[in-house]
Parts: sequence; C-alpha cells; structure tokens
Amino acid sequence: MRLPQNAFKRALAEGRRQIGLWCTLPDAYAAEALAGCGFDWLLLDTEHSPGDLRTVLSQLQAIAAYEVAAVVRPASNDIVLIKRLLDVGAQSLLIPYVQSAEEARRAVAAMRYPPQGLRGVSSLTRATRFGRVRDYATQADRELCLLVQVETAEALAQLESIASVEGVDGVFIGPADLAASLGHVGEPGHPVVVAAVEDAIRRLRALRKPAGILTLDAAFARRCIELGTTFTAVGVDVALLAREADHLVRQFRAP
Repeated sequence: MRLPQNAFKRALAEGRRQIGLWCTLPDAYAAEALAGCGFDWLLLDTEHSPGDLRTVLSQLQAIAAYEVAAVVRPASNDIVLIKRLLDVGAQSLLIPYVQSAEEARRAVAAMRYPPQGLRGVSSLTRATRFGRVRDYATQADRELCLLVQVETAEALAQLESIASVEGVDGVFIGPADLAASLGHVGEPGHPVVVAAVEDAIRRLRALRKPAGILTLDAAFARRCIELGTTFTAVGVDVALLAREADHLVRQFRAP
C-alpha cells in the first residue's frame, strides 16, 4: 500500500492559493458537512475548542473521502501531542505559539523519526495503514507538512529566523493573540495590528515562505491574499452557525 500524498503541502510549495475554514466544532458529522463545500483545507482545532485526539480521529475519517485537506492544530508545541496526532493520520499540523527558531526546531524534531528527530516509532498505526504502507518510517517526512504559528510581538521580531528553520513549510500569523501582544486585545482590526500583519506577510513573501492567516473580515482576507498569503482561512464553523442563527431568529421577532 502506498503512502497518501499530501496535496496541501504540494500546493503551498507551488505557491497555489489555498482557501480554508476553521473547524472548532469537535464533531465528525459537522466536519463532513463542511468537507464538501469546496474549501481547499479545513483546520481541525484542539487549542481553542473541546476537540481532542478521538474527535480529530473521527473528523479525519469523516472527511477522508472528500477533496479537501485536513490541517490539525495541537493544543501546544508538545512532542507527545504531535506524535499522537501523526499516528492517527494527520499529515499537516499547525503548531501554535512558536516564539523562536529553537521552538520551531523543536516542532520539526517532533515531526521526524530519529536520527533526524524525536518522533516515537510505531508500525501499527492509522498513519501506516496499520502496517500496510511499505517503508512508512523512511517515507513519512516527504508527506508531512509543518506550519508554525507566530502570534506575538516577540515572535514577529524573530520572524525570519523562525521561517528559515529547515522543515518549516509555512508560517501562520495569528491576529487575535498578536493584537493582545501589541496592546490591543480584542481588536484584530486595529491599525497597528493590521500593519504588523501586513508587514509580516511581506517579509515572508520576501523569504519565499508560504504565509497564512485567519480572518473573518472578507475585505482584509482579500487584502492578505493580494499581499501574498498562500493559505488563508476565511471563516469559523461556529461563527457561521451562530451568526446565521442570530440572523434567522431576528427575522421572526417583533421589532
């Protein structure tokens, strides 16, 4: 049995724009409903959602039949969390709160088997198709995609060194935490924050490193794409549900 190809990783390497949706509902049924919408990638979140290893596993299984890439965000840059997500079949990970090149190297090491890294070895996992993928251990690196999340002023100051770490396939700018770090908590649209985000995208583009972002502001999403983001998330599942429900109920309430 052959190792599945990572179409998302190839698209980033080729500079093809990928439009995504954030999934914070830890449910396979919801993930499958979204998998057929036409997005290029879905982010399965376990940092700011109740999601965990089992919910991610069920989500990966539910969307596997669709032409959409799954990117999983662990709760932290933790070697055990990363190992377990890779073993259940995640091929692309977004590591939150990477503050330095050293922390980026730690994430790379967690993704790779020894001697290049520190990933624990098991030959009977979903990732190996339960032992059916020949030479999985020597092939896995080729199809694994590592994205790191830069979301503080301190991290932005080290953006070039973080992005240049071998094994980092893309850098995601986190506007919400960046806003807080810059003294504008809850204001990702503040001019200071917007300027910092736009500058980071330009710097990453100069390095020819894929840049990503999440924003619910459609105009700003288009602006980021224009500046050069390669993977751009333009919505969050729970926001779509809640806001549409708000809109619906207002239509039937008395003025």
